[in-house]
Amino acid sequence: MIIDIFSNFINSDLRAFFATSIYIALSVITSIHLLLHKDDIKSSVGWIALVFLSPFVGTILYIFLGINRVKRKGIRLRKNVGSSGKYSYEIIKSIFDNLPLYFRQFINFGYNAYRQRFVCGNFVEPLQNGIEAYPKMIKDIQNAKKEVFISSYIFNYDSVTDKFLEAFKTAIKNGVSIKILVDGIGTLKFFHRSIEKKLAKIKGLEYGVFLPPHIPVTLPFVNLRNHRKIMTIDGKIAFFGGMNLAKQNVLINDFKNGILDLTFRIEGPVIKQISEVFEDDWEFTTGKKFQSISRGLPNIEAGIIAARIISDGPDNKKDVIEIITHGAINIAIKKILIVTPYFLPENNILTALEMAAMRGVDIEIIIPEKSDHGFIDKAIEPNFLRLVNCGVKIYRTPPPFDHSKIFVVDDEWIFVGSANWDVRSFRLNFESNIEIFSKKLAKKLTMIAEAKRLKAKLVTIAECENLPLLKRIRNNAYHLLTPYG
Repeated sequence: MIIDIFSNFINSDLRAFFATSIYIALSVITSIHLLLHKDDIKSSVGWIALVFLSPFVGTILYIFLGINRVKRKGIRLRKNVGSSGKYSYEIIKSIFDNLPLYFRQFINFGYNAYRQRFVCGNFVEPLQNGIEAYPKMIKDIQNAKKEVFISSYIFNYDSVTDKFLEAFKTAIKNGVSIKILVDGIGTLKFFHRSIEKKLAKIKGLEYGVFLPPHIPVTLPFVNLRNHRKIMTIDGKIAFFGGMNLAKQNVLINDFKNGILDLTFRIEGPVIKQISEVFEDDWEFTTGKKFQSISRGLPNIEAGIIAARIISDGPDNKKDVIEIITHGAINIAIKKILIVTPYFLPENNILTALEMAAMRGVDIEIIIPEKSDHGFIDKAIEPNFLRLVNCGVKIYRTPPPFDHSKIFVVDDEWIFVGSANWDVRSFRLNFESNIEIFSKKLAKKLTMIAEAKRLKAKLVTIAECENLPLLKRIRNNAYHLLTPYG
């Protein structure tokens, strides 16, 4: 018996030794990988702490959630990216020569950050909520002649989106090619995608699911989502912005279930850039080479707006949307207008806003009082006091949840699309924004924001300073849970 006890003791010591050795080896190897592949210091420190303080669990989490394995199979080198088409250098130069010097310098900055050129001759119309947007989308799909491409993070199947399915059937009968791309997580409801079954039943329609969460094969990609919302028709019309396809977008008077939102109907040469984003995503998702029928069509002038598309994602070494956002804050002289459903940027953006406010720039940030993620409503509050103390005006709109996204600088420069003001959009999601110079459109967006502001409540310094201790602890704890890659 004594020998057995001694033997068990030796064996337990050996097991502990081997377990400790494996833990140390894995932790060191993981930390080396972190040091070589993570540029963000805060992210690296956080992961290394988790790896060493949570034996095995930290390493497993990093392997599945911390490593960016996405390599875009669909990305192509375009020699003439953002071509100005039939618009002469003189026409483009005359448009930009009327801009102040700091905006012209910002254009150079933006091009160095993302080498996509502005194209002129575009028309951009803002559409509020599904009530305005969906009927126009459906009509344009029904009237399509050649092809319809749709990419949507959320595409629910309900009584409202059923009208889109009927429009697809009508278009297909007319010989139209339709391709639908949905996100594997955004469309996931109770572990199944009802819309996928409906799409599969429509003969002649092709669809793809972006990184579906098949365990364990795609589990490492579960944190990387395609958040884009793109619709193009015949290369002539596009709907582009942050609005998903769901019944909630027409329930604008339903305080509990309704969602307010904004999208843009676009005509003009910039649609080619929008189509290229869809083509890349389609190739990445399906593995099939693809080029739209409309690619070779000549540019058609539809307006006077200069615009370009910014496509970003975790496969891009530069966080382009964040860089351009940061740069725009820095060059602002008069006013910054921000409308966003989630406001959780990192310290660099917050500091830039503080410095802009201290320079005398009028800054308004409009965010929902209640979002669709309760913890985010608490997580954003720790940033309020530092901004309000510098003169930034923060407004919180009452229900229903407002998912709109607007960013306007000095009543002329506009940056809108699918990206939110949070680390998930800046670092983890595949996003697309459109950069625009237009005083007329800026005025329209300012009026839309003004209507939201009139219903909103201003965040005060006293409110921030007098928040009870337990609520401050709770808010900061939620803030720590927000993803930073």
